[in-house]
Amino acid sequence: MEESNTKKSDPVKPDTQEPDTAAEHEKTENQIIIALDPGHQGPDAGMMGEEEDGPGSGIMKAKTTSGTAGRFTGLAEYQLNLDIANRVKACLAERGFQVVMTRENHETSVSNQDRAKIANESGAELCVRIHANGSESPESAGALCLVMSPDNPYAGGLYEESFRLAENVLNSYCAATGIYNRGVQTDDTMTGINWSQVPVIILEMGFMTNQQDDTQMADPEFQQKMAEGIANGIASYIRE
Repeated sequence: MEESNTKKSDPVKPDTQEPDTAAEHEKTENQIIIALDPGHQGPDAGMMGEEEDGPGSGIMKAKTTSGTAGRFTGLAEYQLNLDIANRVKACLAERGFQVVMTRENHETSVSNQDRAKIANESGAELCVRIHANGSESPESAGALCLVMSPDNPYAGGLYEESFRLAENVLNSYCAATGIYNRGVQTDDTMTGINWSQVPVIILEMGFMTNQQDDTQMADPEFQQKMAEGIANGIASYIRE
């Protein structure tokens, strides 16, 4: 679950005309950087305090939390998020993409502002923030993507590209896993979105409070389907 008018970087392009061989196409993809943000962190990371949810907003939110947990499996969200991100990283690397991770363990303290800055400063074309959902109702199920609204005062200029990225990733993810597609929604309260300077989405992969979603997402074989669906969606967005 996610935390309790900037300029998009120009994509790296080949120096010559459109590639006409598989090798040239692969070389082009080797120049593309993807940022992955495995949401939250372990409870022992020691992150405390608050930060502004957008540049100059004056609205303070927790820097980060440990997220939710599986109601039926006991799996911590911060652990699931990193497991899936590592699998997505491997899938993207196989396709020739470069991948930047905002965290690679559960102990390092990285706030939501800092996660956005890592993606901004890495030269990444986009950032996918990987999360899982929770609800008081055990009936709530399915995956969704969050993006900023067109009127977002901090990152509204990224709406069209972020929405297109969200559609590609969510549709591919749900097709690969069979998880119910709840669609793309807008939210202007997310720190990691509001500080972003590149197209960014939050993928809520499923509800850890729903028995079917929770049980599936804890299964290693199903996790590979999840990762492949996310990677396929990212690749589809890049190639459009």
